[in-house]
Amino acid sequence: MKKKKKVNAAILIIGNEILSGRTQDKNISFISNWLNLNCGITVMEVRIIPDVEKTIVKNIRNLSKNFNYVFTTGGIGPTHDDITAQSVAKAFKVKYGYHKEAYKILEHYYGEKKFNDGRKKMAKMPVTAKLIYNPSSAAPGFITKNVFSLPGVPSILNSMIENCKKYLIKGLKVHSKTINLFTVESNISLQLASIQKKYKKFVEIGSYPFFRLGKIGVSIVLRSEKKTKLQSCHKEIIKMLTKKKLQILKGI
Repeated sequence: MKKKKKVNAAILIIGNEILSGRTQDKNISFISNWLNLNCGITVMEVRIIPDVEKTIVKNIRNLSKNFNYVFTTGGIGPTHDDITAQSVAKAFKVKYGYHKEAYKILEHYYGEKKFNDGRKKMAKMPVTAKLIYNPSSAAPGFITKNVFSLPGVPSILNSMIENCKKYLIKGLKVHSKTINLFTVESNISLQLASIQKKYKKFVEIGSYPFFRLGKIGVSIVLRSEKKTKLQSCHKEIIKMLTKKKLQILKGI
């Protein structure tokens, strides 16, 4: 049995509506969690860019070279500003046009009379792409080399992502533990730095402040591919917090 290796990914969010603040992105956390839990793939970079062909092409080429996988969201719908498909084709210098299978799927779904030009546009993509089937609204996503292009609507993306799994090479799963407590970061920063130094090759320790129930608190998040190292590090932090007489919160 082959030993699993680290596999990474980048997410490219495409859409003026995200940059303008009109729409709040919900896809980054969903894709990142899904990739880690189901495939052992770690998202290492996220970019948000406008609906500009030159910018999309540049970012796709760059991310495709530097990461095992790239997931794009947005820009594959029926309107004039949905230009992700043609940009992906241009990035990889492949023909852009009607994908035969995608065209058949959409024609069957809408029926000949309702299959208008806007809906036909959703069948246009790199003609050699593999399809990502869509159980919600028929219009498929597509895969070109190591780039997975998905819709921007969260509910539709969520229903489709499982169909990506068979095309992905699984990597090492990242395990995590979270410790919540009411204190200020400065009260534990030196101790956490010392523990992080000890486990720096194996465990990533993050400290994130929060404000709940009228109090300031800290979430300590531990992440590691090695479960035993994660558990050891977690025990050491718990011991440190207990020694400082800090109460660990449960259920928040």
